[in-house]
Amino acid sequence: MENFVQNCQGFVAYLQIEKNASPYTIKYYQDDLHSFHQFLKGEGITDLSNVDAQVVRLYLTQLYDQQLSRKSVSRKISSLRSFFKYLEREDDAIVNPFIHIHLPKQERNVPGFLYEEELEKLFEVNDMTQPLGQRDQALLEVLYGTGIRVSECQGLRLGDIDFTIGTIFVRGKGRKERYVPFGRFAEIALETYINEGRLSLVEKSNQQTDALFLNARGNPLTTRGIRLILNKMVETAALTINLHPHKLRHTFATHLLNEGADLRTVQELLGHENLSSTQIYTHVTKDHLREVYMKTHPRANDN
Repeated sequence: MENFVQNCQGFVAYLQIEKNASPYTIKYYQDDLHSFHQFLKGEGITDLSNVDAQVVRLYLTQLYDQQLSRKSVSRKISSLRSFFKYLEREDDAIVNPFIHIHLPKQERNVPGFLYEEELEKLFEVNDMTQPLGQRDQALLEVLYGTGIRVSECQGLRLGDIDFTIGTIFVRGKGRKERYVPFGRFAEIALETYINEGRLSLVEKSNQQTDALFLNARGNPLTTRGIRLILNKMVETAALTINLHPHKLRHTFATHLLNEGADLRTVQELLGHENLSSTQIYTHVTKDHLREVYMKTHPRANDN
Protein backbone atom coordinates (compact mmCIF):
# COMPACT_ATOMS: atom_id res chain seq x y z
CA MET A 1 0.00 0.00 0.00
CA GLU A 2 2.53 2.51 -1.24
CA ASN A 3 0.22 5.51 -1.36
CA PHE A 4 -0.54 5.11 2.36
CA VAL A 5 3.13 5.33 3.31
CA GLN A 6 3.69 8.38 1.09
CA ASN A 7 0.61 10.12 2.45
CA CYS A 8 1.75 9.40 6.01
CA GLN A 9 5.12 11.00 5.31
CA GLY A 10 3.40 14.07 3.91
CA PHE A 11 1.07 14.21 6.91
CA VAL A 12 3.97 14.04 9.37
CA ALA A 13 5.72 16.88 7.53
CA TYR A 14 2.47 18.87 7.73
CA LEU A 15 2.28 18.29 11.50
CA GLN A 16 5.89 19.36 11.99
CA ILE A 17 5.94 22.44 9.76
CA GLU A 18 2.41 23.83 9.80
CA LYS A 19 1.02 22.60 13.12
CA ASN A 20 4.22 22.86 15.18
CA ALA A 21 3.30 19.53 16.76
CA SER A 22 5.54 18.20 19.52
CA PRO A 23 7.66 15.05 18.99
CA TYR A 24 5.34 13.20 21.41
CA THR A 25 2.24 14.20 19.43
CA ILE A 26 3.83 13.13 16.17
CA LYS A 27 4.81 9.77 17.67
CA TYR A 28 1.20 9.13 18.74
CA TYR A 29 -0.05 10.00 15.25
CA GLN A 30 2.50 7.67 13.68
CA ASP A 31 1.56 4.83 16.03
CA ASP A 32 -2.14 5.28 15.26
CA LEU A 33 -1.53 5.41 11.52
CA HIS A 34 0.63 2.29 11.69
CA SER A 35 -2.13 0.47 13.58
CA PHE A 36 -4.69 1.47 10.94
CA HIS A 37 -2.30 0.48 8.15
CA GLN A 38 -1.92 -3.00 9.63
CA PHE A 39 -5.69 -3.32 9.86
CA LEU A 40 -6.14 -2.36 6.20
CA LYS A 41 -3.51 -4.88 5.12
CA GLY A 42 -5.28 -7.57 7.13
CA GLU A 43 -8.56 -6.76 5.39
CA GLY A 44 -6.94 -6.76 1.95
CA ILE A 45 -7.67 -3.06 1.36
CA THR A 46 -4.99 -1.61 -0.88
CA ASP A 47 -6.36 1.85 -1.67
CA LEU A 48 -7.42 4.60 0.73
CA SER A 49 -10.30 5.54 -1.56
CA ASN A 50 -11.89 2.21 -0.56
CA VAL A 51 -12.05 3.19 3.11
CA ASP A 52 -15.72 3.94 3.76
CA ALA A 53 -18.06 4.00 6.77
CA GLN A 54 -18.37 0.22 6.76
CA VAL A 55 -14.59 -0.22 6.90
CA VAL A 56 -14.39 2.30 9.74
CA ARG A 57 -17.06 0.47 11.74
CA LEU A 58 -15.15 -2.78 11.27
CA TYR A 59 -11.98 -1.09 12.50
CA LEU A 60 -13.73 0.30 15.58
CA THR A 61 -15.12 -3.15 16.35
CA GLN A 62 -11.59 -4.52 16.26
CA LEU A 63 -10.40 -1.77 18.63
CA TYR A 64 -13.14 -2.54 21.14
CA ASP A 65 -12.40 -6.28 20.84
CA GLN A 66 -8.86 -5.44 21.95
CA GLN A 67 -10.42 -3.91 25.09
CA LEU A 68 -8.70 -0.58 24.57
CA SER A 69 -9.69 2.26 26.88
CA ARG A 70 -12.12 4.92 25.71
CA LYS A 71 -9.27 7.41 25.78
CA SER A 72 -7.14 5.28 23.44
CA VAL A 73 -10.00 4.72 21.01
CA SER A 74 -10.82 8.43 20.99
CA ARG A 75 -7.21 9.30 20.25
CA LYS A 76 -7.06 6.88 17.33
CA ILE A 77 -10.30 8.25 15.87
CA SER A 78 -9.03 11.82 16.23
CA SER A 79 -5.70 10.92 14.62
CA LEU A 80 -7.34 9.27 11.62
CA ARG A 81 -9.91 12.03 11.28
CA SER A 82 -7.07 14.57 11.09
CA PHE A 83 -5.19 12.36 8.62
CA PHE A 84 -8.13 12.10 6.22
CA LYS A 85 -8.85 15.80 6.64
CA TYR A 86 -5.29 16.42 5.49
CA LEU A 87 -5.84 14.09 2.52
CA GLU A 88 -9.01 16.02 1.60
CA ARG A 89 -7.01 19.22 1.63
CA GLU A 90 -4.40 17.63 -0.60
CA ASP A 91 -7.13 16.24 -2.92
CA ASP A 92 -5.99 12.70 -2.12
CA ALA A 93 -9.28 11.60 -0.60
CA ILE A 94 -12.80 12.30 -1.80
CA VAL A 95 -14.49 11.99 1.59
CA ASN A 96 -13.40 11.75 5.20
CA PRO A 97 -14.84 8.44 6.49
CA PHE A 98 -14.18 9.46 10.10
CA ILE A 99 -15.97 12.81 9.96
CA HIS A 100 -19.27 11.54 11.39
CA ILE A 101 -17.78 9.09 13.89
CA HIS A 102 -18.55 10.16 17.44
CA LEU A 103 -15.82 9.92 20.03
CA PRO A 104 -16.53 7.61 22.97
CA LYS A 105 -17.79 9.50 25.99
CA GLN A 106 -14.88 10.05 28.31
CA GLU A 107 -14.85 9.35 32.01
CA ARG A 108 -13.73 12.65 33.47
CA ASN A 109 -11.54 11.91 36.45
CA VAL A 110 -11.34 14.54 39.13
CA PRO A 111 -7.74 15.85 39.07
CA GLY A 112 -5.76 15.28 42.24
CA PHE A 113 -4.53 18.29 44.19
CA LEU A 114 -2.68 19.12 47.39
CA TYR A 115 -4.17 20.66 50.50
CA GLU A 116 -2.52 23.76 51.91
CA GLU A 117 -1.25 21.81 54.94
CA GLU A 118 0.58 19.39 52.64
CA LEU A 119 2.09 22.24 50.65
CA GLU A 120 3.34 23.95 53.80
CA LYS A 121 5.30 20.81 54.73
CA LEU A 122 6.91 20.77 51.29
CA PHE A 123 7.91 24.42 51.51
CA GLU A 124 9.65 23.74 54.84
CA VAL A 125 11.95 20.88 53.76
CA ASN A 126 14.47 22.73 51.58
CA ASP A 127 17.76 23.89 53.12
CA MET A 128 17.97 27.51 52.03
CA THR A 129 21.65 27.74 53.00
CA GLN A 130 22.59 25.33 50.18
CA PRO A 131 22.52 25.98 46.40
CA LEU A 132 20.38 22.89 45.68
CA GLY A 133 17.98 23.79 48.47
CA GLN A 134 17.61 27.28 47.04
CA ARG A 135 17.00 25.83 43.59
CA ASP A 136 14.43 23.35 44.84
CA GLN A 137 12.56 26.04 46.76
CA ALA A 138 12.47 28.29 43.69
CA LEU A 139 11.32 25.36 41.57
CA LEU A 140 8.48 24.52 43.95
CA GLU A 141 7.40 28.16 44.26
CA VAL A 142 7.35 28.60 40.48
CA LEU A 143 5.41 25.41 39.75
CA TYR A 144 2.79 26.07 42.41
CA GLY A 145 2.81 29.87 42.09
CA THR A 146 2.28 29.95 38.32
CA GLY A 147 0.68 26.62 37.39
CA ILE A 148 2.97 26.20 34.38
CA ARG A 149 3.62 22.78 32.83
CA VAL A 150 6.80 20.90 33.69
CA SER A 151 8.03 21.26 30.08
CA GLU A 152 7.40 25.01 30.27
CA CYS A 153 9.28 25.20 33.56
CA GLN A 154 12.20 23.20 32.20
CA GLY A 155 12.43 25.57 29.23
CA LEU A 156 12.60 28.79 31.27
CA ARG A 157 15.54 31.11 30.67
CA LEU A 158 16.99 33.79 32.94
CA GLY A 159 15.65 36.50 30.64
CA ASP A 160 12.12 35.14 30.97
CA ILE A 161 11.85 36.40 34.56
CA ASP A 162 10.78 40.03 34.86
CA PHE A 163 11.09 41.10 38.48
CA THR A 164 10.00 44.66 37.64
CA ILE A 165 6.40 43.70 36.91
CA GLY A 166 6.44 40.21 38.44
CA THR A 167 5.82 38.08 35.38
CA ILE A 168 7.32 35.02 33.70
CA PHE A 169 7.42 34.65 29.93
CA VAL A 170 6.25 31.13 29.13
CA ARG A 171 6.59 29.19 25.89
CA GLY A 172 3.65 26.81 25.85
CA LYS A 173 2.32 24.00 23.69
CA GLY A 174 2.54 24.54 19.94
CA ARG A 175 4.94 27.44 20.53
CA LYS A 176 2.13 29.52 22.01
CA GLU A 177 3.49 32.20 24.30
CA ARG A 178 1.99 33.87 27.35
CA TYR A 179 2.94 35.92 30.39
CA VAL A 180 2.12 34.52 33.82
CA PRO A 181 2.35 36.61 37.02
CA PHE A 182 4.11 35.35 40.14
CA GLY A 183 3.73 36.41 43.77
CA ARG A 184 5.98 37.57 46.56
CA PHE A 185 7.03 34.11 47.80
CA ALA A 186 8.12 33.05 44.31
CA GLU A 187 9.89 36.38 43.87
CA ILE A 188 11.96 35.93 47.04
CA ALA A 189 12.81 32.31 46.20
CA LEU A 190 13.83 33.19 42.63
CA GLU A 191 15.96 36.15 43.66
CA THR A 192 17.77 34.05 46.28
CA TYR A 193 18.38 31.21 43.85
CA ILE A 194 19.47 33.40 40.92
CA ASN A 195 21.78 35.62 42.98
CA GLU A 196 23.27 32.84 45.12
CA GLY A 197 22.54 29.19 44.43
CA ARG A 198 22.53 29.34 40.64
CA LEU A 199 25.89 31.16 40.58
CA SER A 200 27.41 28.31 42.59
CA LEU A 201 25.89 25.66 40.33
CA VAL A 202 26.92 27.28 37.06
CA GLU A 203 30.57 27.30 38.21
CA LYS A 204 30.51 23.49 38.17
CA SER A 205 29.94 23.36 34.42
CA ASN A 206 32.37 24.12 31.63
CA GLN A 207 29.53 25.43 29.49
CA GLN A 208 27.66 28.69 29.87
CA THR A 209 23.88 28.46 29.81
CA ASP A 210 20.98 30.83 30.33
CA ALA A 211 18.69 28.02 31.48
CA LEU A 212 17.01 29.07 34.72
CA PHE A 213 17.05 25.76 36.57
CA LEU A 214 20.31 23.80 36.70
CA ASN A 215 21.25 20.38 38.02
CA ALA A 216 24.02 19.64 40.53
CA ARG A 217 26.61 19.66 37.70
CA GLY A 218 25.56 23.09 36.46
CA ASN A 219 23.78 21.83 33.35
CA PRO A 220 20.14 22.54 32.42
CA LEU A 221 17.71 20.54 34.52
CA THR A 222 15.58 18.00 32.63
CA THR A 223 11.88 17.30 33.14
CA ARG A 224 12.84 13.94 34.63
CA GLY A 225 15.16 15.75 37.01
CA ILE A 226 12.31 18.00 38.13
CA ARG A 227 10.15 14.98 38.90
CA LEU A 228 12.95 13.38 40.92
CA ILE A 229 13.40 16.58 42.93
CA LEU A 230 9.71 16.69 43.81
CA ASN A 231 9.76 13.03 44.85
CA LYS A 232 12.72 13.72 47.12
CA MET A 233 10.86 16.62 48.73
CA VAL A 234 7.91 14.33 49.48
CA GLU A 235 10.25 11.75 51.00
CA THR A 236 11.99 14.36 53.15
CA ALA A 237 8.66 15.80 54.32
CA ALA A 238 7.48 12.25 55.21
CA LEU A 239 4.29 12.76 53.23
CA THR A 240 2.30 9.82 51.88
CA ILE A 241 1.30 11.48 48.64
CA ASN A 242 2.04 10.90 44.99
CA LEU A 243 3.51 14.19 43.77
CA HIS A 244 4.21 15.02 40.16
CA PRO A 245 4.57 18.43 38.46
CA HIS A 246 1.09 18.28 36.94
CA LYS A 247 -0.40 17.81 40.40
CA LEU A 248 1.02 21.20 41.36
CA ARG A 249 -0.65 22.61 38.24
CA HIS A 250 -3.94 21.03 39.38
CA THR A 251 -3.39 22.50 42.84
CA PHE A 252 -2.71 25.97 41.43
CA ALA A 253 -5.99 25.96 39.48
CA THR A 254 -8.03 24.45 42.32
CA HIS A 255 -6.83 26.94 44.92
CA LEU A 256 -7.49 29.90 42.62
CA LEU A 257 -11.06 28.76 41.99
CA ASN A 258 -11.62 28.05 45.68
CA GLU A 259 -10.64 31.62 46.47
CA GLY A 260 -13.04 33.09 43.93
CA ALA A 261 -11.04 33.41 40.69
CA ASP A 262 -13.21 33.26 37.57
CA LEU A 263 -12.85 30.42 35.11
CA ARG A 264 -11.73 32.59 32.20
CA THR A 265 -8.83 34.04 34.19
CA VAL A 266 -7.68 30.58 35.25
CA GLN A 267 -7.94 29.45 31.62
CA GLU A 268 -5.61 32.27 30.55
CA LEU A 269 -3.13 31.55 33.33
CA LEU A 270 -3.00 27.84 32.51
CA GLY A 271 -2.65 28.49 28.78
CA HIS A 272 -5.67 26.35 27.89
CA GLU A 273 -6.96 26.86 24.38
CA ASN A 274 -10.47 25.69 25.26
CA LEU A 275 -12.48 26.56 28.36
CA SER A 276 -13.63 22.94 28.58
CA SER A 277 -10.07 21.97 29.56
CA THR A 278 -10.29 24.32 32.54
CA GLN A 279 -13.81 23.37 33.60
CA ILE A 280 -12.65 20.04 35.00
CA TYR A 281 -11.24 21.94 37.97
CA THR A 282 -14.69 23.11 39.01
CA HIS A 283 -15.45 19.56 40.14
CA VAL A 284 -12.89 19.70 42.91
CA THR A 285 -14.38 22.84 44.43
CA LYS A 286 -17.77 21.36 45.30
CA ASP A 287 -16.80 20.73 48.92
CA HIS A 288 -15.76 24.35 49.17
CA LEU A 289 -19.03 25.52 47.62
CA ARG A 290 -21.04 23.46 50.09
CA GLU A 291 -19.01 24.83 52.98
CA VAL A 292 -19.67 28.40 51.88
CA TYR A 293 -23.36 27.63 51.34
CA MET A 294 -23.80 26.07 54.78
CA LYS A 295 -22.11 29.05 56.42
CA THR A 296 -23.91 31.81 54.55
CA HIS A 297 -27.41 30.77 53.47
CA PRO A 298 -30.10 31.70 56.03
CA ARG A 299 -31.97 28.43 55.54
CA ALA A 300 -28.95 26.11 55.30
CA ASN A 301 -29.21 24.90 58.90
CA ASP A 302 -31.12 25.61 62.09
CA ASN A 303 -28.26 26.98 64.17
